[in-house]
Amino acid sequence: MFEKFLNYLEKKLSCLCQTVNDDSSSDEHSERNSDGSRNSSQCDDDSYKENSFKSYSEEESSGEDVVESTGRSGTRSSSYEEYSSKNTGSTHTIGNTEVPSLIEQHKKINSSIESTKKHVKLRVGSSSPRTKQEVQHKSPEFKIKTPKQSSKELEKNSPKRERTKGDRNLKKPQTMKDKNVKQEDDKKLDTTKQDKETTDEKASRLRKSSLKEHKNGTHKMLERNSGIPLNLGWVNRSCVNDQAVKNRVQDLLSSRLIHADHQVEWLARSIQCIDLTTLAGDDCPSNVARLCSKAAHPLSDDLTRALQIKHGLLTTGAVCVYPARVADAVLGLERLGANIPVASVATGFPTGQTSLKIRLEEIEFAVANGAKEIDIVINRELALSQNWGELYNELVEMRKACGESHMKSILAVGELCTLTNIYKASLVAMMAGSDFIKTSTGKETVNATLPIGLVMCRAIRAYNRKTGFKVGFKPAGGIRTSKDVLQWMTLMKEELGDNYLKPDLFRIGASALLNDIERNLANYATGGYFLAEEMPMA
Repeated sequence: MFEKFLNYLEKKLSCLCQTVNDDSSSDEHSERNSDGSRNSSQCDDDSYKENSFKSYSEEESSGEDVVESTGRSGTRSSSYEEYSSKNTGSTHTIGNTEVPSLIEQHKKINSSIESTKKHVKLRVGSSSPRTKQEVQHKSPEFKIKTPKQSSKELEKNSPKRERTKGDRNLKKPQTMKDKNVKQEDDKKLDTTKQDKETTDEKASRLRKSSLKEHKNGTHKMLERNSGIPLNLGWVNRSCVNDQAVKNRVQDLLSSRLIHADHQVEWLARSIQCIDLTTLAGDDCPSNVARLCSKAAHPLSDDLTRALQIKHGLLTTGAVCVYPARVADAVLGLERLGANIPVASVATGFPTGQTSLKIRLEEIEFAVANGAKEIDIVINRELALSQNWGELYNELVEMRKACGESHMKSILAVGELCTLTNIYKASLVAMMAGSDFIKTSTGKETVNATLPIGLVMCRAIRAYNRKTGFKVGFKPAGGIRTSKDVLQWMTLMKEELGDNYLKPDLFRIGASALLNDIERNLANYATGGYFLAEEMPMA
């Protein structure tokens, strides 16, 4: 409505200027006629002006009063009203001499219009005028605390203000409940820190104790596999996808790599999983004694000091010999004061082409001489002919002959032709009570390979899920370098978990592997690379 009034003033002023110019150029007759018409139009305009002010005031009177910055309140008079009141009585005397006075009045009206546009209308609770400064500092939306009002009354009367984005960083006043919650949170943080410290200390203590127990021979073995009745349905239903096995192995080799900074720890752990083996035709007590010395001290003194390994804590997993050399191995380890288990091959190793009675007597002979672990070979003829029942019965008899000694069943995978046969033979060996399943004797053309190891690991995992028994795994044959052993350890970690990186469940049958590991550790400690002839013989 205010803009409508301003537009009305501008139109009226333009009309007045135009009439002045017409009066100066016309004669007296036309002057009189125009005066009559102007008077009539002026009356109409005055009536419109009164109506416009009335409607404007009526519209605004429904709400709060409107106070302009000029300080006027109540009346709606303006410079145009004063000019119209004067002009109605002396319109016939207006001539060229009165034009400057009209221009001055026009300038005053424009100045008043501009001043009204600059100032903002402020809504207040009373009709009394206020200055701009007072309105800015005293907002009617908030009440000021007076001595008569208490804090509770102010909280009831004060309007609730919505939180904005800028209020997010404001802190709420803390109550007793909030303080108690904060104290409980601080206690929880302290306890978590203490728990973390205790877990770290516990882990380091367990690592040290595991080395000591491994040295002293007091490391407790897991619950032995007692075996289950033969499940031919499970065995016959088993089938291996060869292409899927190859793809999985390629994925492991390409995407699972051990960082160079951590290879030293992995290689040191692999030494604890080695079954240091000598299965040669020229084995004699002196060779076995040297082998036992190497098993008790796999690294030289200079290298152990450089790697900050305490002397005597790091040993191999076992010493593996023929049954005739078990007594020599036991004697050699006793002289060194190393409580390392002695493993013995048996049952007509490596072919197994002897009668069952002789094979069982060979197991009993090795156990009587002090062997704690027996590596037996299965009858490959029964496996190739799918005679799983008879193979199961033979393995059960061998398990009884071992007594308290652990039995490792050698499958001779290079002679089983297919991965499916390897998987089925693994299941039958575990059902018969084998504590470990072993890949090969090392005498076949095909020995331990990663695809074969993957199939056997999947069989171990399936048997564990079905029965709850954990069966160990031992790859043997063809593992000669540090790179090979790291790949096998990666396979065990990915397929069976971290528990299968310990000698309780993972062993490596090798003879030349330890020499290569020692060379790599010496390269890490000294920066030089040594030839195999420069290292102590394994």
